[in-house]
Amino acid sequence: MTDPTSQANYTEIATEHVLFKWTIDFANQIIAGTATHDLRISKNDVGEVIFDTADLDIESVEVEGKSASYEVKPKHPIMGSALHINLPSGLKSGSLIKATIKYQTTKECTALQWLAKEQTQGKSFPYLFSQCQPIYARAMAPVQDSPSVKIKYSAEVTSVLPALMSAIRQSPPSDGPAHDGKVIGKDAVTYVYHQPIPIPSYLIAIAAGNVVYRPFPRHPGKEWTCGIWSEPELIEAAYWEFSEDTARFLASAEEIVVPYRFGVYDLLVLPPSFPYGGMENACLTFLTPTLLAGDRTLVDVIAHELTHSWFGNGVTHANASHFWLNEGWTTYIERLLLQVIHTPADRGFSFIIGYKGLQDDLEMYVDRPKYQRLVIDFEKGEDPDDAYSGVPYDKGANLILYLERTIGGLDVFLPYVRDYVSTFMGKSITTQEWKSHLYGYYEKHGGAGKIKALDSIDWDAWFYGEGLQLPVKMEYDSSLAESAYKLAERWDSSRAVEISKLSFHESDLDNFSSTQKVVFLERLQSYKPLPSSHVEHLASLYKVSSTHNAEIRLRFYQFSLADPSSPVALKYAAQAADWVIGGGTGMVVGRMKFCRDVFRAVYKVDKDLAVNAFQKEKNSFHPIARKLIEKDLKLPS
Repeated sequence: MTDPTSQANYTEIATEHVLFKWTIDFANQIIAGTATHDLRISKNDVGEVIFDTADLDIESVEVEGKSASYEVKPKHPIMGSALHINLPSGLKSGSLIKATIKYQTTKECTALQWLAKEQTQGKSFPYLFSQCQPIYARAMAPVQDSPSVKIKYSAEVTSVLPALMSAIRQSPPSDGPAHDGKVIGKDAVTYVYHQPIPIPSYLIAIAAGNVVYRPFPRHPGKEWTCGIWSEPELIEAAYWEFSEDTARFLASAEEIVVPYRFGVYDLLVLPPSFPYGGMENACLTFLTPTLLAGDRTLVDVIAHELTHSWFGNGVTHANASHFWLNEGWTTYIERLLLQVIHTPADRGFSFIIGYKGLQDDLEMYVDRPKYQRLVIDFEKGEDPDDAYSGVPYDKGANLILYLERTIGGLDVFLPYVRDYVSTFMGKSITTQEWKSHLYGYYEKHGGAGKIKALDSIDWDAWFYGEGLQLPVKMEYDSSLAESAYKLAERWDSSRAVEISKLSFHESDLDNFSSTQKVVFLERLQSYKPLPSSHVEHLASLYKVSSTHNAEIRLRFYQFSLADPSSPVALKYAAQAADWVIGGGTGMVVGRMKFCRDVFRAVYKVDKDLAVNAFQKEKNSFHPIARKLIEKDLKLPS
């Protein structure tokens, strides 16, 4: 089956390389220019090429340098408008043809967020960034917007602010003077990029703003480089947060899998409206500023994003139905990295935290059980964002952990992992192709015993099972969780005790890491909600309602709003809503893990409060987040 989210005819003719020539117009909030596709024909006498587009203003089309006729079909609400371009007759399979589309983006572009200067750290310049996953590259450029199509790209981007892309910069040099020494915000500079490794279209990314670069120290014996980009106001904090671990994580991942292929691994800390924790754009991972905890406790997100260099950016899912091949594998390897870099207990602890999130997300889909599945049979034109949750991440990671244990442990599993990556690097695959390779590998490297072990796995239950439980009960190393569990149990046992007689102290959390504090608050949610007086006392004692660590603050709000009818829920619902909309600053907490969960929780306490808070700042959220929050709050789109 071809991609259910794309209208492109990529099985007949497909892009191999695209050249973007763009000008960023901050005043009118558009990108204008051309996209020139080098297309490989795979079907004799193909008469047209079909690109995915969404809300683009198409000005003209040329094929082989000559004006060509084209048609923009009516807009599908999810897939956008198919752009049909007529081709010369008599084209033969294997030959190449060039098509250039002149166009500009529009205000309806879902992929791009344009920020006013007030929404940035520096308050002096506007900012632009893209988010193309899963199906929004088509709103930024006419492309065959399916992960089944992997393309190389080059770009020439003219901008009055420094411009970054998910590729290797050719000029001006990253480590040279900012904006090539020209006046930032006034002088136009053309930034040239090249991505020589074929990538899916969802990894095409752009950001432009007053950003500066600082390289990380070179890792001994490695050719690749790492560094950090951010606004000048955050560069010291960002460098400190990530400089110690990024190259170490990448080098450790190479030892587990195969060498890193992309040459550059840079990080970009974006303004707070960025809707994800991180986005694994090739060569340039986009990050939320909520990771700047000041104590390096949230850098595990880097382990996740760089692991995508192999799982997703290297071996790619063929379409949205197989998204778990990206995220399940990445989450599994991320947690294995924690074991390699820290201890086996850290790996188990991460699975414990992930399992709580998985349970919450499975619960969220009780009325849409199809989205509880690992492999989702999407209808043509169904919105993959409707299924976005922790299910492909944690259900997928648990399947692979179960597979590791079933097959005999890491010693016999890791050689398979390397063979899997080597076999499919640069390709886009389905779940069935993955499973067939798995069986083929262990037929050669294990024989009947390993095949019998694989046959013992209930594959249908893992792939297509619904409900709130995994197909098997998974056990994890819980040693790092025990202190958090015991403290939560003490609080649960204290519910009948007067506040003045409670024996809790501010120092209870002194020896807890940030993740242990998260597990403590999550464990409390597994009990009947505490009385409002106890919740207030806990918040005051441990300062969890005012912490700058967003992971802890989210869990506190989930805990304090657990009983929507309680007096304390009304109090903290207002505080939680104010937190995610930025307290009047325009600097919203745009990461969907936080803002969506908070809005959903507040909605259960006070619908009007949730809706009014969102409406007040809705245009400060990224278009993707805005669309999904509107669904969460049952608002008309």
